[in-house]
Amino acid sequence: MWKGVESVELVTSPPEYEDFYRREYPAMVALAAAVSGSFAAAEDLAQEALTRAFRRWGRISTYDRPGAWLRRVTINLALSRRRRLASEARLRLRLGGPPLVEPPEGDETHVWIAVRRLPARQRAAIALYYLEDRSVAEIADILGCSEATTRVHLHRGRTKLATMLEHDP
Repeated sequence: MWKGVESVELVTSPPEYEDFYRREYPAMVALAAAVSGSFAAAEDLAQEALTRAFRRWGRISTYDRPGAWLRRVTINLALSRRRRLASEARLRLRLGGPPLVEPPEGDETHVWIAVRRLPARQRAAIALYYLEDRSVAEIADILGCSEATTRVHLHRGRTKLATMLEHDP
């Protein structure tokens, strides 16, 4: 026994959470990659979102759709990461250092590279719609906006993507 430590309690997860984790993890990695723009960071973002879900599992497990809560957290974490990196890059430029550059991703498609350049809400709506095959109502619930606003995000995102892909094949 370690000095000063009486006992060590192992934290185990309930079987429902383990099923939830296995079911949701791959989708959260894909969503985080699409929203954050980084496949390298996506696993960490998904893991952080699922860790937050675990800490609150007693409450989240009672929700009608705990996956919607998880998606909102994943999107918020991914957007926060992008804002933080942008802020760090601006500071580095102001201080005269080189900008931060992420390594190129090997398995990205041309379309998802273009999705990275969309505004945050459009990027999230496009990712939820095309990666997870979510309905407009589900996306609205996850993003915390109306269905009409969700349709606007999707329309504007598709329009911008079409323009970007047309000019940058």
